[in-house]
Amino acid sequence: MPTRRPPADAPPEALTPAERKLVAEEEALLAAVLAALSSRRTGRDDGAELEGRLRELREEAQELTAKDLPTVFQEMGLVRAVMERSRGGALPDPAAPYFAHLRLREGKEVRDYCLGRATFYDREAEVRVVDWRAAPVAGLFYRYRDGEEYEEPFPGRVARGVVEARRVVVIDRGRLVRITAGSTALLRAPDGWRRATVSGARLGGGAGTAARAGLLGVGVGARDRAADPEVTALLDREQWEAVSAPASEPLLVLGSAGSGKTTVALHRLARIAAADPRRYPASRIQVVVPEPGLARLAQRLLAPLGLDKVAVRTLDDWARAAFQSAFATPPPRLCAEPPALVSRLKRHPALHAALVAQPHPAGAATLRGLRRDLGDLLVDPKFVAGVVARAEGDLPTTAIEEVVRHTRLQLADPAAQALAGIDPERLATIDGLPVDEDTPEALGGTLDAEDLPLLIFLAALRGGSGARRLSHLVVDEAEDVSLVELAVLGSSLEGERSVTIAGDEAQQTFSSYAGWPQALEAVGAPRAATVRLATTYRCPAPVAALAHHILGPLAPPEAPRAGKQGSPVVRFDFPGEAHAQLFLSGAIRELLEREPEASVAVVASSAETARGFHKLLADLPEARLALDGAFAFKPGVDVTDVASVKGLEFDYVIIPDASARAYPDEPEARRRLHVAVTRTAHQLWIAATGTPSPLLASLRPA
Repeated sequence: MPTRRPPADAPPEALTPAERKLVAEEEALLAAVLAALSSRRTGRDDGAELEGRLRELREEAQELTAKDLPTVFQEMGLVRAVMERSRGGALPDPAAPYFAHLRLREGKEVRDYCLGRATFYDREAEVRVVDWRAAPVAGLFYRYRDGEEYEEPFPGRVARGVVEARRVVVIDRGRLVRITAGSTALLRAPDGWRRATVSGARLGGGAGTAARAGLLGVGVGARDRAADPEVTALLDREQWEAVSAPASEPLLVLGSAGSGKTTVALHRLARIAAADPRRYPASRIQVVVPEPGLARLAQRLLAPLGLDKVAVRTLDDWARAAFQSAFATPPPRLCAEPPALVSRLKRHPALHAALVAQPHPAGAATLRGLRRDLGDLLVDPKFVAGVVARAEGDLPTTAIEEVVRHTRLQLADPAAQALAGIDPERLATIDGLPVDEDTPEALGGTLDAEDLPLLIFLAALRGGSGARRLSHLVVDEAEDVSLVELAVLGSSLEGERSVTIAGDEAQQTFSSYAGWPQALEAVGAPRAATVRLATTYRCPAPVAALAHHILGPLAPPEAPRAGKQGSPVVRFDFPGEAHAQLFLSGAIRELLEREPEASVAVVASSAETARGFHKLLADLPEARLALDGAFAFKPGVDVTDVASVKGLEFDYVIIPDASARAYPDEPEARRRLHVAVTRTAHQLWIAATGTPSPLLASLRPA
């Protein structure tokens, strides 16, 4: 029987004098901020006081020497920012007024700044809470560390000084509960403050210490789990430079799984919207992602950034809305499950190239005409064969017959139209379903979901337009967005191409990826600035190393840097799925008893396998079957499949069926397994059933 490991955080010990001083400083600062907020909320005239202070500063500036002017200009800029923010009536939330503390020294002047999501200033109390999205001083927090000298251009001056303190704090219900300063981390426990483990820079929580062999869990899901710092406080310099890129510049953010691509894209959006809300209102901003689960997660991440009204859409939802906007009519009936080869060809870069090469008469075309033109192309074996040839082996020749046959069925008259005039009683069926249900004739008059952007694209090639106009666009997991979709998305941007594209070619799960230069060209931003995030903050080092090995010949030349160490990956071999499921279900039950606040994902290779595994846990109220993006984003177990988890993160991940059949030595299987293993923030277990996947050869079984 395995021995339980000690908690990840150190037991309570007496703090050093320096640590006690750190706690006292941060508690005093919080008390001052809360007192000033309380005073402001009792009815003081913010506007009159701020305008008076601004007049005083102007008068002082007229009498000061050039040496003293920078300090006055800095305060004038802060007062103006506060006046602008105060017009909206927003004050910091007393329950969590800020998430970071920055102390700067410029000459003999020492100032403390608190970074939060609203601006608040009280001169008498020397309280300065600044909005990280808009305050220039926020850049110093992300670009510099304790003790470093800085020189940065501020409005009206160049700021020079030293960062005396840079601290990340967690305030919960108006109470300071966590302080991180460099290598020091302190937690408030029931019996007082104590030290905690710091595992390096991170975006998704610390890994704790390695688990003992055979034990699932590293302690991160215990009931007394300390609150994690806000993600906004944990951006590194590289990420901050991407976040603070000018709104007018298109930006491509690349990085491995867990490197913070989504975080950067959404935080950049928050800064853009805050800097110029009139130009970038929520109503004209859109976030588009491939999968429903990631769409729901992005919506949750935008809420604390003040962007809860920004539309987040999956590709399918976006395509329907774009179709209705372009043609002023809802999409027709869609085929529920088109053949996989047909969908693959319609999203392939080769079809985009073939359509661009076609002659397109100038002038607007009707929807009926566009549907006829697209259908004529897709029932032409010569045209479809040309698309397959352009794919250079990426599409099988069997796709030609499949596409032609499927399109002919769709171009046929709907069965209801053909049967018009027949006595309805003669058409009645025993099961009450339409007479053409589950027959090829049911496809008559339908379109595929992939046809919606194709029709808008054809209209654009003829000079037509009518799609909704956007001021800024975010496309996440863009490696799974086709060139046609990117072209239509880009055409919705007005004026400058204010767009953020985020992706990772190693995680592509569709045949739509053509290369980043081609993707940028399609969206209309060929000269976009490119940022590649080199550190993975989600996955511990052992998981990052395994993920790189799984990609094999598809892997980038250099493995991503891991931002933290952590538990070794454990592989268990079983003769069949039944043995693996019984063992893993027992381990999960024990884990939830010890760590009820943990988030666990069982990521199966298919939805069918996920349903079977969920039956073993169905008696657990914490167990949920999460397919097609139906994630609860709360503690417990989500039993799901690879197709549903892109972009998501869990404390623990279990792969229950890593067999050679599920994950053979093929490019698609390498990418799918790579996606599955990189969802974990702390610990990964793999069950290899039957013949183990050859992609796990580097991982010795326990």
